[in-house]
Amino acid sequence: MDLWPWLTAALLLLLLLVQLSRAARFYAKISLYCVLCLSVSAVASAVCLLRHGGRTVENMRIISWFVRSFKYAYGLRFDIKGRENLEVDRPCVIISNHQSILDMMGLMEILPKRCVQIAKRELLFLGPVGLIMYLGGVFFINRQRSSTALTVMADLGERMVEENLKVWIYPEGTRNDNGDLLPFKKGAFHLAVQAQVPIVPVVYSSFSSFYNLKTKLFTSGTIKVQVLDAVPTSGLTVADVPKLMDTCYHAMRSTFFHLSRTPQENGAIEGPAVQPAQ
Repeated sequence: MDLWPWLTAALLLLLLLVQLSRAARFYAKISLYCVLCLSVSAVASAVCLLRHGGRTVENMRIISWFVRSFKYAYGLRFDIKGRENLEVDRPCVIISNHQSILDMMGLMEILPKRCVQIAKRELLFLGPVGLIMYLGGVFFINRQRSSTALTVMADLGERMVEENLKVWIYPEGTRNDNGDLLPFKKGAFHLAVQAQVPIVPVVYSSFSSFYNLKTKLFTSGTIKVQVLDAVPTSGLTVADVPKLMDTCYHAMRSTFFHLSRTPQENGAIEGPAVQPAQ
């Protein structure tokens, strides 16, 4: 039996569904994103091994180059302000809001030199994705074991000063697309105070005008990015962490609403009154 007519008909039906159904287009683009992540990770891993021979923060420049190309496939544009605040040659802790799987593109778009991320340990086992993260120097934390996580953070605090590293952390702790920021967790702020390095907040506007998991919307759009001025931690102690966290939370939340307030461009309208971080 000749299968080609059936395969052709199935392909045409799939293309028709993608054209007619928002949900079909959404899942097709998500599937493409996953395929891109896996395939690009495999290729980038080979390039990193050939270029640097193993695990090093220098591989992040290679990874960034590959991931930045994703935006052309999805029609995404980045309007970035304050990038110079990331380009200083000193260690710091970078914190940003965390909305969806697309955040990786936003991170790589402005990734400064000698910058690594902190990620949950489960990502290490995602095949080529886990391999490229390992080669890029990502620090993995087992969030189920607090003692292990604290040890990793203490070691990282020493290394970031000795090796002049910038560390990127999502202080909300998980993805959040509710049009507001979740309360921050304390890890990033303890790290900055321990190492006595500044905190640089980075805020991305709401994705809701072009990406919405609930309504299955995924189109092209512009992401506004604001890199805020560094918040110094010199002389601060553990007792100052709550106030430091509260200061960064309020500054980032206010900026998030400001960047996202135009529905035609970025969807979210200014949200409820500011509440203290927890």
